Amino acid sequence: MPFLHRSPAPIDGRGSVWSDGFGRLAVRCLQVSVVLVVAAVVVLATVRLSLVSIPVLLALIVASALYPLVSWLRRHGVPSALATIACFLAVLAVMAGVTWLLIAAVANQWSSLQSSAVDGLQQLQDVLHDLPVHVTDGQIDDAVDGVVSFVTSPQFGSGAIAGISAVTNFATGAVLMAVILFFFLKDGPALWEFLLRPFTGAQYARARRVGDRVVQTLGGYVRGTAAIAAFDALAIGTGLAILGVPLTIPLAVVAFVTSFIPMIGAPIAGTLAALVTLVSVGPVQAVVVVGIVVLVNQVEGNLLQPVLMGKTLSLHGLVILVGLTAGTVLGGVFGAIISVPLLAAVWGVVQVWNGPDQPAEPWRQKRREDVPVG
Repeated sequence: MPFLHRSPAPIDGRGSVWSDGFGRLAVRCLQVSVVLVVAAVVVLATVRLSLVSIPVLLALIVASALYPLVSWLRRHGVPSALATIACFLAVLAVMAGVTWLLIAAVANQWSSLQSSAVDGLQQLQDVLHDLPVHVTDGQIDDAVDGVVSFVTSPQFGSGAIAGISAVTNFATGAVLMAVILFFFLKDGPALWEFLLRPFTGAQYARARRVGDRVVQTLGGYVRGTAAIAAFDALAIGTGLAILGVPLTIPLAVVAFVTSFIPMIGAPIAGTLAALVTLVSVGPVQAVVVVGIVVLVNQVEGNLLQPVLMGKTLSLHGLVILVGLTAGTVLGGVFGAIISVPLLAAVWGVVQVWNGPDQPAEPWRQKRREDVPVG
């Protein structure tokens, strides 16, 4: 039987080593690895340059919240520069007023709080004497001497120097944030158009959608959270004032600031208010403060947040908790504040990535076969 020569099959890509199941899995794993490496590098650079990255992100969030006001002033005949300066000075005035109010309240009520704290420590010492496990005065004096020794030690001095450095970095970041915020308010759309110059056609339209959704999400989040925080501060501050708790204004300010940290902000403010009430007024009033904080949180979660936030924060509680934990580990307090709005902005980008009429499809739907049948 003569030897039959078989011509080679046409090269159509299906005979490639990467076209089988294991090859496709390897390619996908390589792609995911590259994406994770790039994301890790971005996160690492952001953390390393936190003195720059955090002010930029905070300025972007605040500018997103204020830009509708700037735009409204411009549409009603106010010159662009004047509208920007007015909004910028209003923000600085609010921040300066809150800081002055906080310092003045602490200075005026510090003596009464100090005497109340001394009385509370004396009561605590009496309670320790009545415990089943006997605590002697000598043990208490040894603990006090240990604290005094630590305060006068070189380690405490180095910690104080680190604290001064942290305050210096905070002041530098605050000034940088103010400058960046001014330019975001003044030239925000122009800066975004400059970044979009490399894009054309459908890519340009997608970039515009992404930018608009990010600004809309961040602005809505900040405005809604600020309204909820103002309600928390007013309600908790009123309750503390009725009970005669000292440092009512500083505690109300703390309640306002911590309201920007989802899930854990309210417990922090409530615990601090209850401790101050316990030391300065009494245990019954402290229990009442806890009840007030719980009631305020219920009103916030069941009424105010759904009405004011709407779909701005359409994230699952588990996603918020994980993002909040990661932000706290990477950026401390500021990371906890900005992590949730950034997650909301990322989810908003995913929703409009394919266009307003073509929402992103869930990963379980429309599975595409890589190998054609036939």
